[in-house]
Amino acid sequence: MPMGPPTPPGPPAGPADPARAVAAGLLNLSGLGLGYVLVRRRLLALLCVAATAALLTLALPADPDGVPGWALIGYAALLLAAVADGARRGLRASSTAVRAKPVVAIALGVVLLAVPAGGAVAYDGMRDDAVEELLLDRLASADALVEKASARDFAEARADYRTALGRYRDLAEDHPESRAADRLHDSLDAYYKAVSAPYADGEHCAAVAPLEHLRSVPRTVDRAVLGSLANWPDKPLATSLLKCGTEKLGASESDGRGGELGQLLRTFPESTQADQVEPAVRAAVERRAGELKGADPCAATRALRRIGGTAKRLPAPAPAHLRGGVATAVQDGTYACGIDQFKDKKFGAAYTSLTGFAGTYKSDERRARAQQVATAAEIARLRPAAGHRLPPKGAPGGSRMEMVISNDGPDPVEVLYTGPVTGRITIAACGSCKTYPTEAAGRGKACKVSGKSYPKKTLRLPAGTYHFLHKPGGRDATAAGRAAGGRVEPGYSYTQCSYVVRGELGADL
Repeated sequence: MPMGPPTPPGPPAGPADPARAVAAGLLNLSGLGLGYVLVRRRLLALLCVAATAALLTLALPADPDGVPGWALIGYAALLLAAVADGARRGLRASSTAVRAKPVVAIALGVVLLAVPAGGAVAYDGMRDDAVEELLLDRLASADALVEKASARDFAEARADYRTALGRYRDLAEDHPESRAADRLHDSLDAYYKAVSAPYADGEHCAAVAPLEHLRSVPRTVDRAVLGSLANWPDKPLATSLLKCGTEKLGASESDGRGGELGQLLRTFPESTQADQVEPAVRAAVERRAGELKGADPCAATRALRRIGGTAKRLPAPAPAHLRGGVATAVQDGTYACGIDQFKDKKFGAAYTSLTGFAGTYKSDERRARAQQVATAAEIARLRPAAGHRLPPKGAPGGSRMEMVISNDGPDPVEVLYTGPVTGRITIAACGSCKTYPTEAAGRGKACKVSGKSYPKKTLRLPAGTYHFLHKPGGRDATAAGRAAGGRVEPGYSYTQCSYVVRGELGADL
């Protein structure tokens, strides 16, 4: 079988040359494949260049997270393999190898090591710049969040403020040397201005919650970062608590701790604002007390009660006599309110106010007058004519007529009267008496059984028009009261009989 011509042998390997091996390895270490160029392995040189180009493509532009670890490990392994392979091939290179003095090639390889080293340094710089840009973007994002939040009420924007504050804290703690950290104080200054905007606008009640938040910021951000901002909210908060608490005095009920004024005294007891609490409360009491002689003393009294509720809950240094002054004003207001209610024909409310006054302030010199007007108001609830005017304070002179009032009912009866004089008496129950089935039966038979002794009392009244109210006086009585009226003429004596008809109190006047 015929055979083809034999394959010509490759170029003969030259003698071992360690210097050339070192040169080839060093040249390949640059990542440019120049060691393979030295031994005329162009394809392998291109592969080295391609690997380096792929790494650069992956690495650029620089990312804050750097080159992925797998890429670095893979490239390092490939580079070491190229160094080893280049050294092996350069040790006994063929006669076709590039002719170069080994010393020159080694020197070139050493010089070219500056390429990857310089590239690494440059890449670190670019990566640092990328990190700085990222941090600046985070700072700008937090600033934008604050600006957005500033357009809303603090309660609605609180979550956004907290988010922005968390980002500021992270920048300060994790990247204190960054350019973003250098700008952080300006951002925090803008943050404080945004949150405290209600205070700047004079909205002191609305400013309390935002300023409390700013006062808590040093628990989140280091005081060294905040600088003078750390203690800035104290004075505005004290001022807002004083002004808000003063505005609310008498206008609304305080909480169980004295409202904003109580908070001021507990939080800033040594402040100049705390020293102004007593004068503010005293001025509010005086203003409301002056209104007791105005058109609506009841509203002024309600305000005084609210001020009193606040004053009771104020801690030191609020003095105890401050609460005493409020209590005196409330006492005056309760009386004035009851009298005004009577004048306004609000007889039920007047009765409640004046009865409460008489029961609470037993040593007050106006107690008897309050009871007198309360009696007239109670009658007027069923007989409005009894409230046409306030009952006279004193009794008129002259003769008095006798009026005997008997009780033909099984329960005690209380008789209230108002006219030239006002008062009330209670007549004991008639133990042997019964209720009457009809009004006609009561009128015909009440207090008229011969020989029967009925409980009775006698009034001696000046002449004039009177209004009477008979009402059950026993605790278990169920009869309803009855009001009536008439005129007491000089020279006559009068009788009245009280009886019960089917659960309703009747009176034969």
